[in-house]
Formats: sequence, structure tokens, C-alpha cells
Amino acid sequence: MRHTALFATASLLIAPLAHAQQAPAPVADLVSKVDIPYEQFTLPNGLRVLVHTDHKAPVVAVSVWYGVGSKNEPRGRTGFAHLFEHLMFYGSEHVTGNFFAPLSEIGATDMNGNTWFDRTTYFETVPTVALDRALMMESDRMGWLLPAMTQERVDAQRAVVKNEKRQDDNQPYGIVNYDETELLYPAGNPYHHSTIGSMDDLDKASLDDVKGWFHDHYGPDNAVLALAGDIDLATAKAKVTEWFGAIAPGPKVQPVSVPIVPLKAPVEITLHDQIATTRIYRTWPIPGLNDPDYLPLSIGAQILGGLSSSRLADALVHGREIAVGAAASAEIHAQGGWFEATADVKPGQDVKAVSAALDAEIARLIDKGPTADEMQRAAMAEVSTTIRQLEQTGGGTGQAPVLAQGLLYSNDPAHYRTELDRIAKLTPADVRVAMQKWLGHPGLRLTIEPGARTAGGEARGGDSALPPITPPPAVPAGLTVTSPDGDRSHLPGIAAVAPLPFPAIERTTLSNGIKVYFARRSAVPVVSVRVSFDAGYAADPTGGRGTEALLLKLMDEGTQSLDAVSLARARERLGATIDAQSGPDQTAFQLDALVPNLAASLSLLSDFVRHPGLREADLVRVRAQQLSAIDAELQDPDGAATRALYPAIYGPGHPYGTALTGTGDKASVTAMTRDDLVRWHDAWLRPDRASLFVVGDTTLTAVKPLLEASFGTWSAPAQAAPVKHFDMALPPTREHIVLIDHPGTPQAQIAGGEVLPVSGTDDLVMLRAANDVLGDFLGRFTQNLREQKGWSYGAYAGIGDRENRVALRIYAPVQIDKTGPAIAELRKEIAGYPGTKPTTPAELTFAVTGAAAKLPGMFETSGAVLDGIAKIVQYHRPDDYYTQLPARYRAMTATDLDKAIHAQIDPSRIVWVVVGDAAKIRPQLAGLGLPVEEVKAAE
Repeated sequence: MRHTALFATASLLIAPLAHAQQAPAPVADLVSKVDIPYEQFTLPNGLRVLVHTDHKAPVVAVSVWYGVGSKNEPRGRTGFAHLFEHLMFYGSEHVTGNFFAPLSEIGATDMNGNTWFDRTTYFETVPTVALDRALMMESDRMGWLLPAMTQERVDAQRAVVKNEKRQDDNQPYGIVNYDETELLYPAGNPYHHSTIGSMDDLDKASLDDVKGWFHDHYGPDNAVLALAGDIDLATAKAKVTEWFGAIAPGPKVQPVSVPIVPLKAPVEITLHDQIATTRIYRTWPIPGLNDPDYLPLSIGAQILGGLSSSRLADALVHGREIAVGAAASAEIHAQGGWFEATADVKPGQDVKAVSAALDAEIARLIDKGPTADEMQRAAMAEVSTTIRQLEQTGGGTGQAPVLAQGLLYSNDPAHYRTELDRIAKLTPADVRVAMQKWLGHPGLRLTIEPGARTAGGEARGGDSALPPITPPPAVPAGLTVTSPDGDRSHLPGIAAVAPLPFPAIERTTLSNGIKVYFARRSAVPVVSVRVSFDAGYAADPTGGRGTEALLLKLMDEGTQSLDAVSLARARERLGATIDAQSGPDQTAFQLDALVPNLAASLSLLSDFVRHPGLREADLVRVRAQQLSAIDAELQDPDGAATRALYPAIYGPGHPYGTALTGTGDKASVTAMTRDDLVRWHDAWLRPDRASLFVVGDTTLTAVKPLLEASFGTWSAPAQAAPVKHFDMALPPTREHIVLIDHPGTPQAQIAGGEVLPVSGTDDLVMLRAANDVLGDFLGRFTQNLREQKGWSYGAYAGIGDRENRVALRIYAPVQIDKTGPAIAELRKEIAGYPGTKPTTPAELTFAVTGAAAKLPGMFETSGAVLDGIAKIVQYHRPDDYYTQLPARYRAMTATDLDKAIHAQIDPSRIVWVVVGDAAKIRPQLAGLGLPVEEVKAAE
């Protein structure tokens, strides 16, 4: 079958790259080429189906959108839609157990579900040969869920949702969203309460409520099914009819009114939380997707605080330097939303003065509107982001969900085109008028300051005006057969998955010796370029932790010829992003550029990397930002845990003995000078330590002259390149607990780890497969603590990427009163594997068979291919590493996994770091028989 282009005649959009002009391509020209061809049909039961054909990879994205969300919840049942999202993952009449295992077995990627005010969505991307299983499972939970529903299942998933809520609330600023929705939308408004709901309301959910909710809202006539990828219309019609055709329509879901009423007077509130920096909020209710004002409001938010060169960043962060961060966004839902602007107060600054400055910038934009240049940059940012996202068939922002959302919310699958066309045509006057209309009214003035956490969010419920849930009929909708149906006596099997279409890696060398690695991907007119250096935060000097991180922040403040604002505007005009990436071993700078603007974008990347401004005045500002970031990590339970874990297992003097962020410690960051950063840049970021990776819609022949012009003239310094020193002894660790007090938290953050006797350049495929038995979502940790005990939203283990010695890291947030028992369960699982509990056949299936099958979906996008090539080079792997993985996985046995885990992981060396309310946790640790050391987060 012929490939159907996502971007119609994309080659016609582009002049040959060697002749690419420096002037940015007009936004309207880019928009005119964006196209997701689709076909549509409707089953007799009302299910609307969309099909987009894209044969770039042997996968199909499946996206099911139900027209039900938290706005449909009646009084006293907040959080019900989200609870039901979880319930629909845990078995139906013909699919016993959870849905994740049989989908993982067939290699599903991007597999998840989510709930918001207006919809509930389920999605997965599966190999083409596995589509029948995905459709059978999606149809089974749509039509045959209730026979498998029990009170026990309701109770189990209610506990999971409560822990998800605790996990969200546990984050810094995690309580703000409750006040925003409740104060912007009055009681009785369906948007008044947060989607996750309240603990009290979740406790009220009964089995009859569940059955009634399903009956009222989850019929095929209230859903959209979108299929995108390696499929055609005829195949889609046959398969969808087979699996969904027998489901009877449900009762008509009545429309819900969401009035958007401006506040009559300013609402001012101050909250407190364990945070590092005071944050000021300004928020207004605004209309939703089908009101013409939402787009100019979204662009206005970009100009105010979304762009790198936004009004707020220019004035508050770079100009007056009274804030360490400032942002704005328009949160748009189907029927309403909110416009939010924030400023994080720089330590030592007066909160009232920052508040006044924030108000002044907002008022100035409302009064005068944006400039034409701001409009162009904001429009280019929106369009270029959309183009990049549409390379993916599924997930949350790819082709299938974009089509489905358009049909569900706007009755038009091509609504994305309407949006892009309007963005290209918006004027400054459009933005000014919309902002005056909606932001000219009083808003919510919320401030959250450091201190003991303000009570709230944990027990507050909603007050929807909707009627109660309808009791279910004796025979629920979905159990009446109206047409022939597929065989549900067993899960559909799958044929052999097509070979992984990993592109060939082409190589060349620039005139100065920089090696170039290239792969062609032409689905979208975008090219990604990464210049990577053998450096990373492991290259930070002794006593200079945080050097690389501070340098990267300072480099983003401009080049020798462009200050911070000019640099940001140059990127925005081109629709390009340049992101600095820090890891333990590599420092990288990635450019994502539109093809017509590639030459100019590469020139900008070269200037960014080779000629950073490193101005003393900018250093003062970014140092304050990094110090605030360190404070924020210490206040974040997860950040505090990882900052303690890695020095404990590697040793504080080891190159890897620092937090994953690489931000360092406050003393060393405070003491750093501009000369220190210049020396580090010149020593480590040099052409003889560099590699260039290019993936996208071009050719190596076309792009090499551009790389020569931008990086080929760069000469290495005369002095020898420095080296990193890993030849130091690791600390002798024994299993023990490090306890960090974080009073008032609803959860405890558990982080465990040990250094393993292997390196990242070793063959770790078998070990990582064995680790999945413990630490994957389907692994023993999560099955124990989430599914069986209901103590956690999820517990995981991973083996990090490092060129030298790698480490095992365990991540387990748990409810505070189960901290001790949770550690006991984690220890039991580790000790039992493989001893008393070797790998089971089911575990081998998801860890090995599923891993092989999901590879095509993992490399669907150019970004994933670029990452794969970079790892092949960094870890000295053969070019066919990924194409050979399926055969390697299929050859693995349970015994192989048992031997790998037994040989590398030593339970007696694990260090457990626990962050939470020590007064509540301390008594729980006494019975574990482990030494407990209490430290402060700052240590």
C-alpha cells in the first residue's frame, strides 16, 4: 500500500537544503502543508470511527475518547470519572485481570488512559499484527465491563486513586489547583471541583454507583475511536465492525452547561506550603475550545509568559531581576478554562513589589496588545510545536488523539487545521480585544509562601448541580447483541511482529575531525541535530559540584553577539528549539528545526555552543536561579531523596556521587566565578570531544555543507583534553535507612539503591529484562504495593545509563502510615528473587516477549531514533544493536533472568532513603532490624 503523507507533498514545501534561505519561512506557508488525511464512518450503534493511514512504521495507534469527564459528576461524587478510568483497566467479562499484561505481551507502547473535565481517554500503540487484540480489549471494556465488576475491585482501585491524589498533593505547590478551580468557578458549576476529587467523595463510591455510572456514560454512541498508522479504511471497517458492532447504544448523555462568569470582585488568598520560593498567581476564568476567543487568549498567554522571550521573562527575570521565574498559560478545555500568570519571587525581594510588577506587565499587554513581531514568534512557536507532535501516530498529542479530540469536542476531525489557519491569520488587535474582554475583569490573586502546609484539598469536595447517578437497569447496556460479534472466548493471538524498521546509520567526518552520524526520517519537515560532548556532570571539578549545570544556564543567556532576549527571539522566529542536555557522562545541545529554516537554525546552534556570552551580570542572575533550584529540590520529597541517595552509594567524592539534576551544592555554586565557567567550557566543550547526530527530513549530502559551515571551522585548543577520574574506591555500604524529616506530607518518598558491579558499556540487556520483573509497572513491586496492598500509586526499579559503574534505583512513594511495612515488602521481593520466587512464565512474557514486540513502536519518531543512535555510539554498540534485540529477547529463558539478577544485585548493600514526616515514620522503622540514620535534607 502506498504511504499516505502526513504533510501533503512535503517535498514541495522545501527548497534544496543547500539553498535554504536565512529568512524564516512564513507561518502561513508552513500551515498550508500540514495535513492529516482521514476517512470516517459510523457504526449502527453510534460509534464514530476515524482512520488515518501512515505506513512509516508497522504499528497502529488506537485512541478511544469517551464524552464523559469530571464535569458530568453529580453532587457528592467528585473524582468518580477518574476512579472509573482506573476500573476500566482491571478486567471485563472476557479479559480477566488487568489490561496492561495482555497489551504488554503484544508490544503495546504509549499505553495509558487519562481523565479530564470533558472526556476520558484510553490509548495504546500496537504492532499492526496485534490490532485485533487491542480492539477486542477496548470493545470488551466498552460493552462487557459490568459482569466482572465487584465491590472488591472498586475498593482496590479507590485505594490506588487515593494514593495518586496523595502523590500529586505531595508535590511543591500541589494544593494550588484545588483553590483555583473552586474560586474561579462557583459552587454548582461542573468545573468547580478538580478532576481527582475529594477523599470523602471517593469513600462514598458504591458498587451500584459504579454500575449506574457505566450504564449512563460509556455507550458506543458517546465515544470516538481513532486509528492511525499502518491500516487502511477497508481493514478498519471490517475489524471495528467485528469487535464493536454488537454493543448496544447507551442512553443519551445530556449536555452539561458550564457558564463562564467573570469574577465580580478580586479574590485574594494566601496559602503556605513547604516550598523554596514564594509564587504569585493571577488567574481568570476564560471560555473553552468552541469560543472564538480561546485562540487569541492562548497566543496572548504565549506572549505574556510562554515564550522564552516573553514579556514576564524580559521584565521580571532579565530586566528588573526580581523573579527567578515567570510564566503564563491558557488552560483550555472543551467548555471553559483559565488564564494563569505566575512569578516566583527572587529570595530577598519584596513580595508586594513583585506582585505589583506582575500586575503592571499584565495590564500593559491588555491595554496596548502585542506587537507584530511578538505575534509572528508566538504563532511560529505554536505551529512548529504542532508539526513536531504530529510525527507520532498516537500517545497524547499525535495524529489519532488530534483527530479524535476534534470530532468529540468540535464535531470536526480537522479542527486542528481550523486552529492553525486562525493562528496564522491572528492580528495584534484580535489578541488585545480578547484579553480586554476576559482579563479586564477582576481575577484570582493567589500567593503561596514557604511555611507549614495550609490544610486543604485533602477533604474538599465538589458541588455539582447535576442529578444523581441513574441506577442501572437489570440488563445493562452493552450486553444485548445487535449484530454478529468477534470470538471473545479467548484473546486474539498475534502473528510474528514485523522486523524493526530502524534506519541505516550513515557516517561522515567534518574537515576538523568531528564525526557525524545521520539517519533519514521524512514523515514531517523537521530535522533534529544534537552536538554531544564527552563531559557531563561527572566532569565537574572536585569541590565544584554544579559547574556544568550553572554553565548551561549561563549559556542560555546569550552568545557574544546576542543577549538573552535577542537569542530567544531568534529561536522563536525560526520555530527552532535549542535545549541543553545534561547527563552523568555527556553534555549535549539539541536543535529541533523546521526544514526550510535549517541553515539559519544551525548557524544559531553553532553560535550558541561555540561563542557563549558568559556575561558577569547574567551570572549573578542565573546563580540565584540555580540556588533557588537547589532549595526547591530539597523541599521536594523526591528531589531530597535522590540528593541523599547517590552520594550515599557512590560516595560524595565520586563523579557520580551527586543528584541526577547535577545542580550541585549551594556552597560550591555560590563560590563559582565566571573564570571557572569559561575554563570548564573551553576544556570540555571542544571539537575533539564532540559528535554530531542528525535525524530528519534531509540527506547527508545536503546537510553536510551546512554542518561544515557551522561546526567544521572550529579548531581544538592546543592543550590536551582533560579526563574524568573513576578510579576511586566506592564506599563500603551495608543495608541501612537514611531518614529525612519532611513534616506534614501525606506520603513518604522511599528511594533505594546500590552500585552494581557492571558498567554501561557492558551488555546489560539480560540484567535490565530481569530488573523489569521487579521494577516494571507489571513487576512485583507495583503489583504488591499498588494492586495487592493499595499503599502506593506505583513502585519501580531501574538501572541507570552510565558509561562507568551503573546503579540500581528503587522509587516507591507510599502512604505515610505504611512506610515501614512497604520497605519490608520491597525487601521481601528483592530477597525472594530469584531465590524462593524465580521468574514465572507470565513474567518472562512481559519482560522479554513484550519487550521485543514493542521495539517498532519505540522508534516511531525521529527523536527516538536520534536517542537510539547516540546510545549506539556512546556505549560502543554495533549498528544493528536494535534490530538484533528481538532475536536476543526471544532466546532468553527464565533461568537466564534468574542468573542475571542473582549475579548483580546484592540486597545487603542497598541503602534506603526515606523522606517524610519523621514523627510518623520513625516508629514504623523500628521493627525492620536495620540501622537508621537521621539527617537533614541540606546534608
